[in-house]
Amino acid sequence: MAGGKLSARQKMINLMYLVFIAMMAMNMSKEVLSAFGLMEAKFADANVVTADMNEKLLANLETKAEEKPAEFATAANKAKQISAASDEFYKYIETLKNDLLKKGKYTVDPETGKLPFEAMDKTDLLDEAWFTGDKLTKKGEEVMAKINSYKSKVKDIIGDDVKYVKAIENFEKRFNTEQVTNKDGKPIDWLDYHFKGFPAIASFTKLTAMQNDVKVTEANMFNVFLGNTLDEAVSLKNYTAIVIADKSAFFAGEKFQGKVVLGKYANVTPTGLSISGSAVDLENAIDSTGAARLDFNVGGVGEHEIDGKFTFLEDGKPLDIPIKGNYVVVPRPNSATISADKMNVVYRGVDNPMTISFAGVPDNKVRATAAGLRPASGMGKYVMKPTSGREVTINVTATLDDGSTVGDKALFRIKDIPKPTGKINGQSEGKLPRNNVEIGKVSAELDGFDFDLPLTVTSFKIKVPGQPSVSCSGNRLNGAAKAALRKAKRGAGIQIFDIKSRSNGPIIKPATPVVIELSN
Repeated sequence: MAGGKLSARQKMINLMYLVFIAMMAMNMSKEVLSAFGLMEAKFADANVVTADMNEKLLANLETKAEEKPAEFATAANKAKQISAASDEFYKYIETLKNDLLKKGKYTVDPETGKLPFEAMDKTDLLDEAWFTGDKLTKKGEEVMAKINSYKSKVKDIIGDDVKYVKAIENFEKRFNTEQVTNKDGKPIDWLDYHFKGFPAIASFTKLTAMQNDVKVTEANMFNVFLGNTLDEAVSLKNYTAIVIADKSAFFAGEKFQGKVVLGKYANVTPTGLSISGSAVDLENAIDSTGAARLDFNVGGVGEHEIDGKFTFLEDGKPLDIPIKGNYVVVPRPNSATISADKMNVVYRGVDNPMTISFAGVPDNKVRATAAGLRPASGMGKYVMKPTSGREVTINVTATLDDGSTVGDKALFRIKDIPKPTGKINGQSEGKLPRNNVEIGKVSAELDGFDFDLPLTVTSFKIKVPGQPSVSCSGNRLNGAAKAALRKAKRGAGIQIFDIKSRSNGPIIKPATPVVIELSN
């Protein structure tokens, strides 16, 4: 602009224009720097106000925890942890701000109490401290680690409670450190994008803004804990898990197919209801909960669809909500289901619980008969107590809705109570100290038997090598048995046999013998 074949006067004019433009740029730069300074001051003031408010919210939570511990004790504890984690991170950010001021040799003006905003134009302070080429320095890595640590602590404190889902979502947005795409479409690391190449006052302001995010996080979490809606809490207390099957009946061997949804029953009276094109009388169909009862004749055997619509009045206009469903019609029952609740056989002399039903027939129209069979408490419940024979037949008769009857029967084997296992001090074999055998208790147990049938040992015999067998009454060694035991050598095999016991019902076979080796 100042070169070429221009006159000296024109060259001077052009040079003056250049100086004027440079001065305008400098003034604009100072205005921008000053604007950042004003923003920083506002953030700093907001942090003071929010910190005071947070103290009061935390105190309120602690008071409520004392008054209503069941409702607020857990929330108050979480709030204290949030406060501690936030305070730690807030102070760390303050150290970063102090480091920035020291590196730039910036000090607060004693008269105005403000930083020299317009002079804080250096861009290399954080660049040298946090970045080295395209990578982070150890200090830069430390900054990112502190941010991520704070995020992890807050999320761990909050946990997986669905009431805090929205609060966590807002927190994640506030401290999102994912890569940022620049105007050229290139992904840039978060720290690089927000702090590299910026004037000192801009970085200082961003750090104060991050402190404000910490204080806002505290405020939002405390309000959620108190039941306020600064961050919307999601509560599922008013929802019900509703199972929606793809069809209303399934045949044996089929896979269940359907879905589970969360919903609420709306007690809203519709203005119209129709099923398969036919209008339904609302006065008789709608109950107190707003549900509509359906009453129609089913079709033939097979799967059938239900289609219709609910009509409600919303904003003065009719709103149709479609009704979609299906059901399956199965053949009329002609066989009974008879099964032992415990196993495929019944045991002599004990109460064998059984369930007897007839498919599609109510319990009060089913009758079952057999020797030793009697009704018990509960739908389709019976007790079978056989006393003699090796087999028993259960006959079942069902009365259908049209008055006709169908019958079926099933054959069960009758088995005796199995031989119990003999034990002393809970052991049927192995090693025991002499004293343990001497004072031990002999028992007979029905290992693997599914019925609760306590046994009481009435007598047994004990054999010590080199000594005659000794008979004992009850379940402990008598004097003679103890005397014989004292004569046994270490490692001797002691036999306890002919263990007889009694139950509160059937006769019990003698238990299996016990063989114990003396360990001393």
